[in-house]
Amino acid sequence: MADQHTAGVGEETPPLTPMSLATLLGRIEHEWATRKKLFDLPNARIWKPDENVDLSFEFLGRPCATPIGPAAGPHSQLAENIVLSWLGGSRLFELKTVQVLDELVVQRPCIDMQTIGYNIEWSQELLVPQSLTEYVKASMLIEILRQWEPLAEYIGSDPGPHVFDMSVGYDLAGISSDKVSSFIRGMKDASSEIEVLRSELTGSWARFTDLDFNPQISTTLTLSTFHGCPPEEIESITQHLIDEHDLDVIVKLNPTLLGYETVAGIVNDELGYSDVTVQEAAFTADLQFARGIELIEELNQYAKDRGRLFGIKLTNTLVVDNVKQWMPEDTMYLSGPPLHVLASTLLQRLAEALPGRLNIPGHDGDIMVSFSAGITKDNLADSIAMGVNPATVCSDLLKPGGYGRLAPMLKALTKEIAASGHTDLVGWKAARQQQAVADGYDTSAARHVAFIRGAGIDDYHLSGNEKLPRVVDNDLEMFGCVACNFCVTVCPNDAFFSIKSLDGMEGRQQYLLFTELCNECGNCLTFCPEEGDPAMIKPRLYSDPELFAGREGQGFLLEGGRIVDSRGDTGLADPESMTLVQMLLDSEQGNPLYSSTQTEAST
Repeated sequence: MADQHTAGVGEETPPLTPMSLATLLGRIEHEWATRKKLFDLPNARIWKPDENVDLSFEFLGRPCATPIGPAAGPHSQLAENIVLSWLGGSRLFELKTVQVLDELVVQRPCIDMQTIGYNIEWSQELLVPQSLTEYVKASMLIEILRQWEPLAEYIGSDPGPHVFDMSVGYDLAGISSDKVSSFIRGMKDASSEIEVLRSELTGSWARFTDLDFNPQISTTLTLSTFHGCPPEEIESITQHLIDEHDLDVIVKLNPTLLGYETVAGIVNDELGYSDVTVQEAAFTADLQFARGIELIEELNQYAKDRGRLFGIKLTNTLVVDNVKQWMPEDTMYLSGPPLHVLASTLLQRLAEALPGRLNIPGHDGDIMVSFSAGITKDNLADSIAMGVNPATVCSDLLKPGGYGRLAPMLKALTKEIAASGHTDLVGWKAARQQQAVADGYDTSAARHVAFIRGAGIDDYHLSGNEKLPRVVDNDLEMFGCVACNFCVTVCPNDAFFSIKSLDGMEGRQQYLLFTELCNECGNCLTFCPEEGDPAMIKPRLYSDPELFAGREGQGFLLEGGRIVDSRGDTGLADPESMTLVQMLLDSEQGNPLYSSTQTEAST
């Protein structure tokens, strides 16, 4: 999400411990058999393409079946997160940014989605080699699920092609290091990684052992840089990625290109966010608009001269003062509705300054524009009509519904295209451009900006985004709650899962936590209507004895689906709690970490 953070010392306990490929496959098999869900996503939220409407586009020359996907952030770090996005209909995955310093401390909580969206998060929370493994696992899982018979009726006969887009940061020294260079080479040719993971395809998944997995995970890259990164550094990094790694490159730009007066005027005055303090110093240090135009032209020509493609991404988050102090740190990064207005306005300005150069309707140039800023179901069609390829999503997926919000977005876009009498994205966008011109605008982007800063401003104004999540006057308990399911859907890491409660609690759900997938981002705490932190109060399940031994608070150590230890420091993990948790795991739906596949894979 954000690009910059103060360096710290290494984590004493890893914030995330990825599940093995065998465990993930065991979860898939178990959850589908017992719940008709995959990683807690209901089958009703799995995207099935409409055969009469083609949503495909080209991402840097590569075919992609739908124009949405997760932005580089909390939804594109772990293999199961990427699979969840794919099930929801994503076909472009901007993978979480990888950088050389991979043992930094990120303060907690690090996400605040109470209203519009803030964060203090930045690059991957895994070691760089772990990130490579996660992305390769995700690629293999998607290929397996494409051919998994139980899923066929839900994803259709042809789910269409997808693209994994790497993201690295944040300076030339780190990106050219052996660690990051090895990561990029591994993403371009993951043959050795695939062979290691292939051995985990056992039990009912053994029939996929000989599957011809594509070793080329990614050949495109979106560059993230520090706020204030000099243009010469951006230029040098892009040239390095093209020359050294033969990549097609996208450069992510900052909303600061609009200038301090414009940004503060939009955020504070037009949209009414008087409590948002835009940091004027960040604008002085950042890339200036005139130099940005030159840089875009120069890098596009540099790529073209070498047979590569170049694009820009709008935009990174906006640096603001942390006046709320709900999260630590002095600075936080703004996203959501106000960022959408800024990014769209910047696209209009760039289109005016680069006539005929951008690959958008009305220009038809060769500089691709991707987009990530406050995308929702309500504005996706108008955003895509601007010509962006694709529109990636983060903030909206952190709200109740989570990954389940993706399929409705695509259904709404499909309905819009079909209602206009078109059958594909290309023809529909051309018609939208013609209508914009007829209405007196140069581009669809100009028309969209006029709407969101005019008649449609209520969706982006403070008045439309100040409602707080609902609350109830009740203390959250380990067993039993209002069963809103929010903790499951708002968790970007799929750390929570729910199963039916025991006899005597009919119609209720019990929620448990895969502790090793919880990085304490704070999002479940924001949306839980009861008083208390679900990540700390609900039963915390461990599979790693070392992590269990080093924990603070209650927890239950699992081995082969059985609780083997429940010692805790809070008194919550008492013998009665241990018995209840084990009964839940032994119930009809059972423990998704324990199945015949998992047993065979681990023996």
